[in-house]
Amino acid sequence: MEYVYAAMLLHAAEKDIDEKTISAILKAAGVTADDARVKALVASLAGVDIADAMTQAVAAPAAAAAPAAGGASEAAAPEEEEEEEEEEAGFDGLGSLFG
Repeated sequence: MEYVYAAMLLHAAEKDIDEKTISAILKAAGVTADDARVKALVASLAGVDIADAMTQAVAAPAAAAAPAAGGASEAAAPEEEEEEEEEEAGFDGLGSLFG
């Protein structure tokens, strides 16, 4: 998780997320960085809109809980199910780095 937190910190500070900066953050935190994991993280984040991904990650549990809380008994439309699967699949790659 330290690697992801380092990337999030850099994103919040509006700094470049690259191998050098991730390693520097980890070193400052007293973590010995694994170069392969740093490289994999940077590669997995290439082209990712982190702000959008964070918004979707926060919204997904709320959206999943809403039907249960509202007592709706209708099943989700097939189109909605496909969209949910696509959104969830986008986070699989990043999570597998730290499994």
